[in-house]
Amino acid sequence: MTRILLLSDLHFGFERTALIEPLLDRVNAARADLVVVSGDLTHRGRSAQFAAAAAFLRRIEAPLIAVPGNHDIPLFKLTSRLMRPYRRYRRAIAEQLEPVGHVGNIRVQGVNSVDPMAWQRGVITPAQVARVISGLDPACINIVALHHPMQQRPEVDKALMENAPEALDALRTAGVDLVLSGHLHIWSIGAFLGPDGGPTLQIQAGTALCARPGDIQNEFAILDFDGPDLIVTRHIAPMSEPGFGPPVTLRFTRRTGLWHPA
Repeated sequence: MTRILLLSDLHFGFERTALIEPLLDRVNAARADLVVVSGDLTHRGRSAQFAAAAAFLRRIEAPLIAVPGNHDIPLFKLTSRLMRPYRRYRRAIAEQLEPVGHVGNIRVQGVNSVDPMAWQRGVITPAQVARVISGLDPACINIVALHHPMQQRPEVDKALMENAPEALDALRTAGVDLVLSGHLHIWSIGAFLGPDGGPTLQIQAGTALCARPGDIQNEFAILDFDGPDLIVTRHIAPMSEPGFGPPVTLRFTRRTGLWHPA
């Protein structure tokens, strides 16, 4: 069994300070094979916020990869946003914006979906899609991790990432098994499989630390891959409670070749 831990939307600079230590305790207690952080490590991309985010990540004991989110580039300094949007991210977090994590039979390809020209709305380019496809390993469970979702429910009021439908079709056809994302601060899993299941399971993470009251809760997820089965454990900390409640477990399987709730 291989264990992936999914964190997203930490938003240092607007973080729920009292939850930092409980979150670190649970993350390290999970003893994951790989931690994936799907963007928005900071709230406004400022140096002090990146320093806080980097200090937090250094305390995670498992191997880790991260991709940037739209909040990780300058918002108000237009010249910096357009000319050197990732300077602070690269200095504090990682030089590589599209890292690859490979543990056991799991391969995770990071994709930088930030669009400095649009700030909030993301973009995935044909070149990025081609790069992902060229790196797929038929012997592995192939996962793509990016900040912006590739599909959204009708009630979501944020613009869908540019080129998302075409990119998702191409990745499904090529054999991508899972897509991990964040951005919306709303948990979702399996919402787009359809009644007969589907070849690609999408998991949209909630926010791990953002203190915005409208988010209602903070959370992270543990993904345990055991052959054709996936056990997903959500750790949820309601804003009205001092810490995390009992874990919630969900199960998916692709014993038929397509993902289904189990």
